[in-house]
Amino acid sequence: MFLKIAYNLDIAVEAIRQNKLRSLLTSLGIIFGVASVISMLAIGRGAQEEVLDQMQLLGTNNIIIQPVVEQSEGSVEDETENPAQAQRKFSPGLTLLDLQSITQTIPYVQDATPEIIYDTQIIRAGRMRTGKIIGVSAEYFDINASEFELGDRFTGDQLEYSQPVAIIGSGIRAKFFPGEDPVGKYIKAGRVWFRVVGVLKEKRISGNQIENLGIRDFNMDIYVPVTTVLMRYGNRAVVTSDDVQGAGGSVSTVIFGGGRGMITRTSTSSGVDKGDGNTNELDRLIVRVTDNAYSIPVSEIIARMLQRRHNDVIDFEIIVPELLLAQEQRTKTIFNVVLASIASISLIVGGIGIMNIMLASVIERYREIGVRRAVGAQQRDIRIQFLTEALAISFTGGFVGIVLGILLSVLIEWSAGILTIVSGASILISFGVATMIGILFGYIPAKRAAQMDPVVALRHE
Repeated sequence: MFLKIAYNLDIAVEAIRQNKLRSLLTSLGIIFGVASVISMLAIGRGAQEEVLDQMQLLGTNNIIIQPVVEQSEGSVEDETENPAQAQRKFSPGLTLLDLQSITQTIPYVQDATPEIIYDTQIIRAGRMRTGKIIGVSAEYFDINASEFELGDRFTGDQLEYSQPVAIIGSGIRAKFFPGEDPVGKYIKAGRVWFRVVGVLKEKRISGNQIENLGIRDFNMDIYVPVTTVLMRYGNRAVVTSDDVQGAGGSVSTVIFGGGRGMITRTSTSSGVDKGDGNTNELDRLIVRVTDNAYSIPVSEIIARMLQRRHNDVIDFEIIVPELLLAQEQRTKTIFNVVLASIASISLIVGGIGIMNIMLASVIERYREIGVRRAVGAQQRDIRIQFLTEALAISFTGGFVGIVLGILLSVLIEWSAGILTIVSGASILISFGVATMIGILFGYIPAKRAAQMDPVVALRHE
């Protein structure tokens, strides 16, 4: 049996050599089909990896709570004619007490951390740049899966006594501490000097992730205890006499509406920018649940709790990153399936081309078929001969298509900036489909050749 297969393969290769141009044109459909499938699957795999990276940045088990401007509806006439009814209820905004209630009351909450974000100027050793100072708790680094390159997280005493200590990102270290160990040294943010107690490992974040996910470049942040921010930079939820009088030479406008103070300020004595009118004590709360199966129920409970605590004022929004990323993943999956389906059409077209050429080849080789049958070849031998020739064309086109598909994937990533990942599975799938197409579309001409009458074939001119 092995000798018959080798003999038929030799005949197929000889037939391809005698008709090189025709064989090349026949295999073009398979070549471009395989290359298209591999490149499309590479784009799809790259998109999946991007989603996984985004899930790691946002956290699959995290729930994000952030303040928003209260939404209200109604007509202008109702508000002007009934000023008593137009008064809005008081809300304290997002506070540490909300965080405490969530962690102490709601089950399945594993960790929670606040975030207070200020824009400031960072100075050290004659270098200066604008940056962000982030007030957090010790749990922040666990929730965000941050790894330490040097030092460690905040201690209980540093949080309790509002000590001026900081943990810096890798970008801050490269900018202000080139070639030296930052731990134990000082850096100035605004008008406060902080002692560095830790350095985070670099988090690779692309520009697309920063834009699409609305996240910061964590590598360029300075993290300090949340109590330190409230003590040394001020609590935005508290209106002081300095705010009213415009301390530090700044002009402050205090607007009271419905019990909430809105402060507009260009600068403060601590050297941070607080001119966004934000009167919430916290800029964000991040809650991590024990399992992502509890993300939706816990987020609904948190929403009801905060609504009661904020006196039925909806001045917050709750974001479940897992839902956003799941929707994005579904959209990309549909898009990739469509692309792969379109690319597969070229494989089918290539198979049709093989069938057409092989049918034409059968007509041209009637006499050859008749001679082989006359010297003792059976129908099975003729069928195997032409099927082997079709498979040889498919194999050759498949191998060339694999190389072209890999090169095309690299070119797409280089030119379009799209992440592409060529996997072994995509190569096997595309090559397997090409082989099946060779068998399927090569069988019909092979069967037709085998069923020919030897006498008729020998008399054909």
